[in-house]
Amino acid sequence: METTIVVIPCYNEAERLDLEEFRALLEEPGLSLLFVDDGSRDATLDMLQEFAASTDNVDVLPLTPNRGKAEAVRQGLLRALEGEARVVGFIDADMATPGEEVVRLTHRAHAEGADAIIGSRIAYMGTDIDRSMGRHLLGRVFATAASLALDAKVYDTQCGAKFFRASELLSRVVAEPFHSRWAFDVELLGRLLAEEAEIIEVPLRQWVDVPGSKIGFKSMVKAGLDLVQIRSHLAKRRRK
Repeated sequence: METTIVVIPCYNEAERLDLEEFRALLEEPGLSLLFVDDGSRDATLDMLQEFAASTDNVDVLPLTPNRGKAEAVRQGLLRALEGEARVVGFIDADMATPGEEVVRLTHRAHAEGADAIIGSRIAYMGTDIDRSMGRHLLGRVFATAASLALDAKVYDTQCGAKFFRASELLSRVVAEPFHSRWAFDVELLGRLLAEEAEIIEVPLRQWVDVPGSKIGFKSMVKAGLDLVQIRSHLAKRRRK
């Protein structure tokens, strides 16, 4: 029986999609994968469908045309919530969060009973967080602004590993499309906080900065501008 469904949004990932890493992740009992192909123009969808046809506990949700990562994640979560899994969540297609860390986070999500468990890239002694100094500094600036927008203490809103208790609360939170294209992670957390959800931030032991990320300086600037809109929308949700 499926107990955990992991959503993986994909867009033009044919050159760096390591399906063997995902195959290893499937060794975890009760875990299944839902790939969401967001209108890829390369061979990504063909690769995913071939993988799903040859592997148990793998499904593919094709979206056309391209809708952006925010909507791909939302559609994936909506599909995952149709099943009987107790925990649903999403990770990045580049597996920057290694499989063993993904499994550890899903275990925490099952054990804690919290509404959300989110990975956090905190570089301290005893961890292996491989992140460029430039991205780290940008991330710290953005995280500070995100904390102000959310009116909550959070170290890392943008780590691509987040898991949630499958519940009516989560269904309500993802029922409406995200207003933000670039900072939907912050908006998602904000919607949960507006519902007084319990969110636990878990420091990762390992994370690697995989080359080829589609998030650059301009994207971070756009995400920062989105925070103003997010704060306004969250204020309206809290009043409701």
